[in-house]
Amino acid sequence: METPEFDLEFIKKKALEQFRSGKSLYGKEGAFAPLLKHFLEAALQAELEGHLDEEERNSGNRKNGKGQKQLKTSDGTLTIETPRDRTGTFEPELIRKRETILAESLESKILGMYGLGMSFRDISKHIKDMYDTDISHATLSAITDKIRPQIKEWQSRPLEELYTIVWLDAMHYKVKEDNRVVSRAVYNILGINRYGKKELLGMYVSQSEGANFWLGVLTDLKNRGVSDILIACIDNLKGFAEAINAVFTETEVQTCIVHQIRNSLKYVASKDQKEFMKDLKPVYQAVNKDLAELRLEELEEKWGRKYPVVLQSWRHNWEKLSTYFKYDVAIRRLIYTTNTIEGFHRQVRKVTKTKGAFTSDTALIKLIYLAHGNISQKWTMPLTNWAQTASHLAIWFDGRMKLDLN
Repeated sequence: METPEFDLEFIKKKALEQFRSGKSLYGKEGAFAPLLKHFLEAALQAELEGHLDEEERNSGNRKNGKGQKQLKTSDGTLTIETPRDRTGTFEPELIRKRETILAESLESKILGMYGLGMSFRDISKHIKDMYDTDISHATLSAITDKIRPQIKEWQSRPLEELYTIVWLDAMHYKVKEDNRVVSRAVYNILGINRYGKKELLGMYVSQSEGANFWLGVLTDLKNRGVSDILIACIDNLKGFAEAINAVFTETEVQTCIVHQIRNSLKYVASKDQKEFMKDLKPVYQAVNKDLAELRLEELEEKWGRKYPVVLQSWRHNWEKLSTYFKYDVAIRRLIYTTNTIEGFHRQVRKVTKTKGAFTSDTALIKLIYLAHGNISQKWTMPLTNWAQTASHLAIWFDGRMKLDLN
């Protein structure tokens, strides 16, 4: 025997049973589903009545039957009847045309799962298991596309005038384009503001990494309000330091020691690498630049004839490699390598590692942006002992780094 739609006693009994068992009260079989369906349909009908005012009726517009819509909610899928008008000018506010997802919380859950690196297939399965709701890949793509304006706003947001230390590095990915797979470089700029807090200043996509593109990136930072960077930490990409100083003329550039070591070892025979590293450590671990240069001379005397290219590289890059010697230990640890931004990249790759090749540049940016949102939630506190570091920077960069003493 079919139960009347609004048998309140039946609804109360069923609701209590479902509540005690932990089942959804609003899903397809939920006790409150008929009430929610009735409310939505009545509200839509009232909206149509309001739309069909005297002017609309005088123009010949009338009610024109009803259609059906599957409405996905965080508690399941409902089938509701949607009223129509003859001219098709009725635009409901409660549930807009082509809107198939009622709960914003469901959209936020989908974005959260996507930001953790879950595929559309896995998200669809999870939503089906949790909410008894089927969501197509096209719908999921449309939901994640909703953050595109947010990304553009973030990429164009104003920045602070001063950043004390900035790390610049690129990540490399594969993207599908015109039925082929191509390489993409994602340029990231991670900075420390005057208060010691981390901030991702920008994220840019290009076909390859190069000094010319970095020049455009740095110009964009300046256009968005950055007038000074005290120290920039980079890898040993050719022309990179010159690109930085072309835009920020007073910035001191530190080339990553670890990158230099890795590149050196590529040209040292495996049987010599252990001994070579033993002799190299006193160079970059010296207490000051003078001692480091003495150790570099000793290294060259011992290994220069056997590995001339390696020692020439150290000599050629020495000024950019040795910038950190003028600072105290705390700042040296921050700037002598690009480990800070590489640590950020490692966290991003944990999210992107399941992707073979992204379907587009947009898909790549969306995922990295969402991953950054999760990672940056931990960037609420200044770096350890920042007060002391800031006071030292204020002395070294007198007039450029001003302390807030109020």
